[in-house]
Amino acid sequence: MSLEPRLIKENFAQLGTSADKAAAYFYGRLFAENPRLRAMFPPAMDAQRDRLFHALTKIVWSLDSPGTLAGYLAQLSRDHRKFGVLREHYPAVGAALIATLRKFSDEWTPEVEAAWTAAYQEASGLMLAAADEDAAQAPPWWVAEVHDHDRRSHDLAVLTVRPAQPLPYIAGQYVTVQAARWPRVWRPYSIANAPRSDGMMRLHVRALPGGWVSGSLVRDTKAGDSVLLGPALGTMTLDPEGDRDLLLLAGGTGLAPLKALTEQVIMSGRHRNIHLLVGARAEHGLYDLPDLRLLESSYPWLQVIPVVSEEPGYDGMRGRIPDVLSQFHDWEDHDVYVSGPTEMIRSSVGELQRLGVPPARIHHDLLGAEDSQPGKS
Repeated sequence: MSLEPRLIKENFAQLGTSADKAAAYFYGRLFAENPRLRAMFPPAMDAQRDRLFHALTKIVWSLDSPGTLAGYLAQLSRDHRKFGVLREHYPAVGAALIATLRKFSDEWTPEVEAAWTAAYQEASGLMLAAADEDAAQAPPWWVAEVHDHDRRSHDLAVLTVRPAQPLPYIAGQYVTVQAARWPRVWRPYSIANAPRSDGMMRLHVRALPGGWVSGSLVRDTKAGDSVLLGPALGTMTLDPEGDRDLLLLAGGTGLAPLKALTEQVIMSGRHRNIHLLVGARAEHGLYDLPDLRLLESSYPWLQVIPVVSEEPGYDGMRGRIPDVLSQFHDWEDHDVYVSGPTEMIRSSVGELQRLGVPPARIHHDLLGAEDSQPGKS
């Protein structure tokens, strides 16, 4: 069987507003036919259903780009190892997926079923090969000790952790984190520093309302505690051969990966002008500004620009980040990286394109990047 991207995309688009119901049906069918698999998943499945749909969306729209698809599936397979996913689980997932698509498709034909079957076989084959390769050189997860817990506000903390074994990553990537209080519940957080020889990693965590992991990491975690880390994921990284100046747009804890990129440029010894715009609703939300000013003082090509949107008396640049971009010089020749809340990313990308920045030079992890937005769960 050969891949038929057009058929698959047209069929997938039919899910439309039924995506939530389809995801719920998929897991219901999977667990009904394979009860033992339920123990591999968290008690609450809302976030898991969202991740399923986002992953399917990424896969479907990457079918025309084999390199992008293979890279994404390799990362996905590495991440799945921390859940205990084994080779024998893939057929059960495939059967539940085909059954779900059949139920929620307006037009289901033998040709559509053959196309989806071929696509799943191709995807699962790539994932199994990547998982086998990864298993030969890395554990499914890393135990990390919390070396420092810096509470910056009532709902935000900066954690410094060190994995017991080396955890390879690139500046701009993120890891999923499991707190001891919530087994099987993983949430993604961007790494806020470039790789260091001592293995230390910093995570910026904001406690969200109802956030199990984020609340535990901010309020219940202390130095000496242990957390579990998944493998590094994400593609919002610098081109090692790139030499363009950089525009970095950060909203809230979206600052974390952009701070890591800034550190990478500084450590590389290459002189690239960096404009780092850091957005917050009020001045007290600029939780990392002292550290950023230290970076700025050590690297004359870095300019840190705080932007506050909801504090009329603030003595500095005011407004939302997308709204202030036009106040600067031309950004067309810059590589741009955007990280923060979903709406901030979308608005910034739209404004950048209006200002003439080519889409290929605008980088973000809007799908989480791959399943969930880093730093926001």
